[in-house]
Amino acid sequence: MRTTWRGIVAEYAPFFGSPDPASVVTLQEGGTPLVPLDRIVRDLPVPLSLYAKIEGANPTGSFKDRGMTLAVSRAAARGARALICASTGNTSASAAAYGVRAGLRVFVVIPDGKISRGKLAQAIVHRATVIQVEGLFDQALAIVREVASTHPVALVNSVNPDRLEGQRSVAFEIVDQMGEAPDYHFLPVGNAGNITASWAGYNAYRAAGRMAGLPRMMGIQAEGAAPIVLGHVVEKPETVASAIRIGNPASWQGALDAARDSGGAISSVSDEEILEAYHLLSSREGIFCEPASAASLAGFLKRARAGAFSGGERVVCTLTGHGLKDPDAVFRSQPAEIRVPARKEEVLSVLGFS
Repeated sequence: MRTTWRGIVAEYAPFFGSPDPASVVTLQEGGTPLVPLDRIVRDLPVPLSLYAKIEGANPTGSFKDRGMTLAVSRAAARGARALICASTGNTSASAAAYGVRAGLRVFVVIPDGKISRGKLAQAIVHRATVIQVEGLFDQALAIVREVASTHPVALVNSVNPDRLEGQRSVAFEIVDQMGEAPDYHFLPVGNAGNITASWAGYNAYRAAGRMAGLPRMMGIQAEGAAPIVLGHVVEKPETVASAIRIGNPASWQGALDAARDSGGAISSVSDEEILEAYHLLSSREGIFCEPASAASLAGFLKRARAGAFSGGERVVCTLTGHGLKDPDAVFRSQPAEIRVPARKEEVLSVLGFS
């Protein structure tokens, strides 16, 4: 009996054109846990089923690997010799890892001073060429799109349809793990590719007869970087959730379509609400995610506390990246370790046994 997960392209081959396995560049991404948040549920106004889809369990620590396996596989099959992307961090880490796996050069353009060191370290360790521009992510994306249109490098940002096609797989997995679609699916929204792709995934799975109902898609932006909620580009986005610090999402219309067509919504939460959810996950459920990931839970909690649920609903919150992506966030938001002299009595005092 086969027990090894093979990666999303092999596991869901019919949805990706059943490619030759030898052509697939994979790190066996996908197959991530769907964990019930039973302790957090205890404090809700009404009983319901709440789950976290832990995308930080992917090989490079974020959901980006789902799209990158397909984007890099197809780029390599077309003869690409180099990849390029703009990134707030997770895309660069994923592109660097999958690029080196495929034997391709990787160029990463990042906004100066706007990327966590954990993510930057991943791009560097995989030998990507990292270029910091004195500007915002949206400017970096505009540059790489222009470069890719005129030079022999493959663009692997989510404007590449292969990326979004691969990211649909999270919806396939959620349905397979639950046995049906959830009633609500909450996701952080930055560049908006994830909510767009997830909605496409649910629709593809239903069209294939794998599920019946569809979830409401609930996209959550940070208040300081909420262009879709505000209805206009945010020139200088600011939030502690660096992965969604984007003022002009590439998949803006896709996110609006997903919310409208599913009966869902795009809303925003404050940095304080994001950090509350971030700490709830770590201190109550043992789940360590990066701050941007916690935006999904923050959005759910905000609606739950406002009485938006009647009870019995099945809710999934996507946690997009591992907490080690942004370790500095821990030390910015809570006290560090307790320091005492190296004596047993001092340790016992802290333990309350003195």
